Amino acid sequence: MKGEPMSTQTGPRVRFADRPEITETFVDSIRAIGFDGQTMRLEFCVTRMEHAQPPNPPSGCQYPACRLVLTPNAAIDLYNKLQRIMTALEQSGAIKRHTPTPQTVQ
Repeated sequence: MKGEPMSTQTGPRVRFADRPEITETFVDSIRAIGFDGQTMRLEFCVTRMEHAQPPNPPSGCQYPACRLVLTPNAAIDLYNKLQRIMTALEQSGAIKRHTPTPQTVQ
């Protein structure tokens, strides 16, 4: 898609210009997601384990790696793209949809 124009439903055509100097950020969890009516905020974290000190159980610390703030349109775009990826993963058998079982009342 490099350099290809991206059209929006009602907006102008926007061209993508890659910036290879931007580094990737590794995360292993999402600590918080919030929406205040104007922006969606996501806090991505990485967990770093400490050296085990037997007989104590292993322990670690979670550190924020990235705080991402999205407009409502960007949040909707993220949702739609994640839905497509999850559907493809499900169709390939890589993941399985969990269907909750009805709970019986005693």
